[in-house]
Amino acid sequence: MIVYRIVKQKNRTTDLSGTGDYNVGGRWNNPGIYAVYTSENRALAAFELLVHTDQSEAPPNLFIMSIEINQNAAVCNVKDTDLPENWKSPENSALKNMGDKLLSGNKYLAIKARSAIMPYEYNYILNPHFPRFYDLVKVVNVESYNIDERLLQ
Repeated sequence: MIVYRIVKQKNRTTDLSGTGDYNVGGRWNNPGIYAVYTSENRALAAFELLVHTDQSEAPPNLFIMSIEINQNAAVCNVKDTDLPENWKSPENSALKNMGDKLLSGNKYLAIKARSAIMPYEYNYILNPHFPRFYDLVKVVNVESYNIDERLLQ
């Protein structure tokens, strides 16, 4: 399976450490838990970046990482019925705690979760501390991406 991640600096195109989300947290993790947020397609990755980026912070040159996940990797497919109330809220502590538990348990390499901004699309939150993570996950391609300025208006 191929998933996508967009980064703002070329030197981050090989970084799957999850350090950024360890420091600040994300929708599915609190600070202190490593996570790498990816999307099932490039367009969703772009939307996810845009919704979390101030117009003044969007650099003209971005990089799309294509990341291959081994087909036998353990992925937790979160069902809608398992999502907490108001799960789309960015600071939903129940969702963050759920993600923390799934990620820190090292039972899953990734969490497959609905996107809050495109609910019929999926994001994959990777667990860089999963055993043999770097044997199961590889950056297979990096492309330059110039964001269309109309998306920033």
